[in-house]
Amino acid sequence: MAPFSAHSLSSRAFDPGLTSREFSTQWRGPNEVFSVLLILGGDVVAVALAQLCGGRLTPVAFSFGWVSYAVIALVSVVGENRLMRKPDFSCKVINGKVGYIRDNSSWIIGRMVRDFEYWMDPKTSSRLDEMIEEKWQKSRGKAERVEAGSGKEVKRPKFTGLCVSIYKAGHGEPGQPGHDIIYYSGFVVTIIQLGIAAVPCGLFGDWGTLLITICGIVLSFATGSLPQWSKEKWACRRKTKKDVILTAGNGSQHAIVVLGDGRGLDLEDLAAGQTRMNILISRSTRVAIFSLALLWVVLLIAAASLKENSWFLLATGGIGILQNIVVAGCRRNPEAFGVPLTFVEVIGEIKIMATLYKVEEKYPGLGRNMLDTFFPGKLRDYERDRWNKYGAHHRDNMEGKPVAVQHTAAVVPEVQGSSEERNKQT
Repeated sequence: MAPFSAHSLSSRAFDPGLTSREFSTQWRGPNEVFSVLLILGGDVVAVALAQLCGGRLTPVAFSFGWVSYAVIALVSVVGENRLMRKPDFSCKVINGKVGYIRDNSSWIIGRMVRDFEYWMDPKTSSRLDEMIEEKWQKSRGKAERVEAGSGKEVKRPKFTGLCVSIYKAGHGEPGQPGHDIIYYSGFVVTIIQLGIAAVPCGLFGDWGTLLITICGIVLSFATGSLPQWSKEKWACRRKTKKDVILTAGNGSQHAIVVLGDGRGLDLEDLAAGQTRMNILISRSTRVAIFSLALLWVVLLIAAASLKENSWFLLATGGIGILQNIVVAGCRRNPEAFGVPLTFVEVIGEIKIMATLYKVEEKYPGLGRNMLDTFFPGKLRDYERDRWNKYGAHHRDNMEGKPVAVQHTAAVVPEVQGSSEERNKQT
């Protein structure tokens, strides 16, 4: 580095237009920007892949962030022995027969529970509105009894008791997700990207933008179409008769009951993730991920060499990242994840315990196995007696012989908890 001197400082001309010229040069050809953007936004690409992967083609558009994601995927494969992203919504899966409660580790189940209010049956929505209205009228009546005229000040509640939606599982096959508008958007955006990238080639003979775009599209489709995605996303058995309950947990407005009926995917297996099904990443997958990561870095270097018509390259990447963002945040039906469901009925009351009573009466065992989740506290005597009667009646039907209720006193254990907290729940 040359030594600083007063002479060198004084020899520099005063030029107030220097900054404006630099701005102008950058905006005419922002060639450095694209290479920088390619290493940002890897998380968005990862979520978009989790949404759409599993089929033969995964149309996640080429965009900013793919180079960053390639490195993330390589670290995940080497360090965590998995490709599939962990769920971004916490929920629980309850075995409808034995009551075992499992924390969910499946992306599919997490998104199903998170987006339930989007895909729930209209009858569920109608029943929920009725429950809220009923609770509101009762609250207003209670306020009026305390002080005349105060009922008008009671606001309409946004939440009420528990609403349980019953579904039957349809024929689900791992690796065969449904195709909705979100899925096809990737192909549409890819065609638009190719059209934009072809403009400088047709007008100026500059084929660099088109080459970078084509290579990026090929690499993005190849990364999302590895067979390992399907193995991890649907790591479960199928044609199960197991009934399961999906819920966000205590305090949740909804619970989703899925009756296996010998046709659907085993959602309890799915919730356990790839560890239970012993899904390990093969050597060929590791080699493929390493090779793809290397090719993405090569593409980054090649993109940085382009000096002209950079705006077209930025446009293709910008459209791609918009598609990635939409895919990552969109709400989808279970059928789009390869889990077809048929609505049966909805059971809901403004008191949570009343809802569980009705579920138990119609589907023996299910209401009881939801009890620990929605009522972790101590049961009252009359509640315990009623659950014991349900248990005796259920065993009577299963065994074909009468069972004395007095011998079932230990069926529902007393769990320590605050009675005041339970009063609020009921």
